[in-house]
Order: sequence, then structure tokens, then C-alpha cells
Amino acid sequence: MLRRVLAAVALAAAAFTPAHAQTWPSKPVRIIVPFPPGGTTDIVARVIGVELQKMWQQPVVIENRPGAGGNIGADVVAKSAPDGYTLLMGTVGTHAINQALYTQSGGKMPFDPVRDFVPITLVAGVPNVMVVNAKLPVNTAAEFIVYAKERPGQLNMASSGNGTSIHLSGELFKTVTGVYMVHFPYRGSAPALTDLLAGNMTVMFDNLPSALPHIRSGKLKALAVTSRARSPALPNVPTVEEAAGLKGFEASSWFGLFAPAGTPRSIVDKVQTDVARALSNPEVRERFTGQGADPGGNSPEQFAAFIKAETDKWSRVVKFSNAKVD
Repeated sequence: MLRRVLAAVALAAAAFTPAHAQTWPSKPVRIIVPFPPGGTTDIVARVIGVELQKMWQQPVVIENRPGAGGNIGADVVAKSAPDGYTLLMGTVGTHAINQALYTQSGGKMPFDPVRDFVPITLVAGVPNVMVVNAKLPVNTAAEFIVYAKERPGQLNMASSGNGTSIHLSGELFKTVTGVYMVHFPYRGSAPALTDLLAGNMTVMFDNLPSALPHIRSGKLKALAVTSRARSPALPNVPTVEEAAGLKGFEASSWFGLFAPAGTPRSIVDKVQTDVARALSNPEVRERFTGQGADPGGNSPEQFAAFIKAETDKWSRVVKFSNAKVD
């Protein structure tokens, strides 16, 4: 009798624990991108989405839900069913910057970035790059600082939205250099770059992958990268520290997958394992590194620890720069 009971318990446990992973996904999975098409968040999501679709034999739909520095799209996922069929391509903005920025601005977040999500894995990290229209008569970050100080309030700084690393990189630069530029937040990198290319904006601290094609075409000039070290994708472009003597300046970005809180661990582990497997593919890695991105693939626990450290760091940047929601 005892053997039968133990066997039944073991069978039930086996059926419950792996069942989610065994049967999931049985229908299309959507990845919410909280920014418009064409930006780095969108680029990263589409590259990894193609690979996951091959593995899962189910459609992986990339759905763009831009607005409020990524908060609108992230909130959609936070309030979705925790069944693994709605995931978020979150960013340093949605999960490490916005809470401090909106609190400092007297606003309120529509979700809690810790309580309402399960971190799955870091997908990619990227430096930001300080870019200007090719016609602007400056060629280095040091020259830009002089140019800006001679024209206080006359220069416009574009960003992909309030709370993004693109926004905060610019605010940090303004604070440590003492230059004054008017911030114009857009609903994503693509429309901001469009105005920068048209000459309507002066400067942008864009994620490298979305700016890189315009740098290579000669339509934009890259003055510096915001990472601690130079990017292999732009080896001749100095860091902000090198170019302008701003010691310790660093303001890089990252992108990772999240699920709504309560999503079964078996599904979280499957997504993480499959993303890591995709990122270990030499062709996929080359696609990322060729665009200036550093592939991730870490565990949920490692990703959670990384997010906590990033939240602490960016909270200090928000406070130091006195950045506000525009």
C-alpha cells in the first residue's frame, strides 16, 4: 500500500513539475518591445526571436508597444497572464532607471520592476555612442564641449525617451561638462535618429547598434562611446573619458527577457536555456558583435543580481544629474 502511495506521489510530482516545459509552447509566443521598430531593443528582440522560433516550432511575434520611456509596453507584460506566452524585452530603462527617474520627477510607475516580473536572462549589452550630424563643424567630444558652451541653450539633445540610457547618458554628460542642451524625448531611437539625420537635432547618445549603419554611411559622426573601453565595432572611436578627459564616465545599456511574476520556473528555465543556446551559435554571436552588442545568456539568478547592481548605479546617476521627466 505504501509503495502504491509513494509511486502515485512521485508520478504526480513528475507530471506537475516538468509538464509546463514539456508542453510549452503549444501556441505563438509574443515578445513585447516597449519601443518602436528600428531601435536597438527591436533589433535585439527580432534577432533572438528568429532563433527561438526555429527551436520552438511556434511563431514568435515581436509586438512594439512604445511610450513613456518603455513603461507602457512593460506594463502590458506586468499585467499579462503568467503562462510564458507574453514576454518582455526589457531594458536598463524599464528595469534600472525609470523607477528612480519618475520618483525624482514626482511621478509614479505603473508597475514595480522587481515585484511584477521574473528576470529570465540578459540578451545583450551595448555601449552608447555620442553622435552628431555629419555637417556639424566638430570632430571630437572636446570640440563639441567648446561648441556647446559657446551656444548655451541653442543645441538640442535627442533621446529615445525619458528614462532610457540614451537620455541619462546625455544628462550625465551635461552635468559633468557644464554644457546646457535642451532635451527632446522621442518615442524610440528610430524617430530621434530621423530628426538628427535631418539636422533638426544636434546630438544623441544612441545605442550603438541602431546608430552604427548611419555612422558607417558617413551621415553621422561618432565622437565617443560611453563604455569604459572602446567598442570592437568602432575601434577608432575613443571613449568619453579618453575624448573629453571625463574620468570614470560610463553609461552603457542592456536588454534582457522578462516574464510576468508567477510564471512557472520550468518555463523560465526553458527560455533561458534556449536563449543561451541561440547566443552560443557562432553566426548569431557574429550578428550581435558585428552591430556592437555583447551577447548575454546568464541565469535568472545572475541576471537578477546584475539588475540590482544596475539599479543602484543608475539611481546614483539620476540623483547626481538631477534628471527629470520632460
